[in-house]
Amino acid sequence: MVLELSDLQKKLLNDFQRDFPLTPTPYANIANQLGVSENDVIDALNELDEKQCISRIGAIIPPNQLGVSTLAAMSVPQDEIEHVAAQINQYTEVNHNYEREHEVNLWFVLIASHSSHLDKTIASIENETGYRVLRFPLIKEFFIDLSFRLDLAND
Repeated sequence: MVLELSDLQKKLLNDFQRDFPLTPTPYANIANQLGVSENDVIDALNELDEKQCISRIGAIIPPNQLGVSTLAAMSVPQDEIEHVAAQINQYTEVNHNYEREHEVNLWFVLIASHSSHLDKTIASIENETGYRVLRFPLIKEFFIDLSFRLDLAND
């Protein structure tokens, strides 16, 4: 599938994966840098969200710096995986989830203010879905830079 992106959308995707302005008016700051209106920036980001080109705008905070977190996983029958993933996504404590080709096939990250809140959330997910949640707590931290320059030169 080929997506049609405006020049503004391309600039937003390439130039603001890092160094997003941490100010009371970040969209206005971006607009000033790019020579467009704040509404243009917000509209372009909304369109990128609708096209599923972006999933979120927010800080990346190292694990367990604010509250507690864990990598979690479940074994879910393939014909139920989309339904269970949707159930999990309803929890504000779930940062993201993804499917893997393995018996343990649905993975997600949970973040909570304290360990008892994390425990209650996991118990709730298990009760709602009917599947056991496996925990994989952080033992050694690795930094993976997930920002990347999009190859938009051929447009």
